[in-house]
Amino acid sequence: MSFKRNLYQSLDKTASFFSLIGGVLSIAVMFLMTIHIIVEIVLRSVFSSSTYVLDEMVGYGVAAMTFLSLGYAFRHLALIRVGILSSIVKSKQIKKYLELFCVTIGIFASYFILKYFYLSVLRHFARGSRSETIAEVPLWIPETLVCIGLAIFMLELVRRFFGVLLDQESSVQIAEGAE
Repeated sequence: MSFKRNLYQSLDKTASFFSLIGGVLSIAVMFLMTIHIIVEIVLRSVFSSSTYVLDEMVGYGVAAMTFLSLGYAFRHLALIRVGILSSIVKSKQIKKYLELFCVTIGIFASYFILKYFYLSVLRHFARGSRSETIAEVPLWIPETLVCIGLAIFMLELVRRFFGVLLDQESSVQIAEGAE
């Protein structure tokens, strides 16, 4: 086995591990949101009361679930991909370069977003910023979950880039039944 292949396999295992962690964290957030909704229903219908923070927590939860699951969804071909151009192009070499170009744009776009979320996390942490609700959630907490999700997604994009570049992966991926 060549050095490049070993390097790619290490990257693949690392990305797979972190994508799975992101997916599991996303499931945990969904579970906690569901429990919170059930508690809210019981409080409102039985005790005429409320936690008063359901909408805020669900908002944070949806953001966290979305970003934490990005890497896992990308790895398992669950993200929507538009294949109009790749279906027109017949040359495997051109498809490879097209995929590398698209993944590179994805890496830079994700990095751009991650950079600004990270700076926001640092700013909220330094200032001690809290939400303006009864919960007073430190704002760096939900934004940190978004940063973690973006970092996992970027790791998956880097894995994909090297997989295509080193011919370890097909340059065009189509999920089963999507043809």
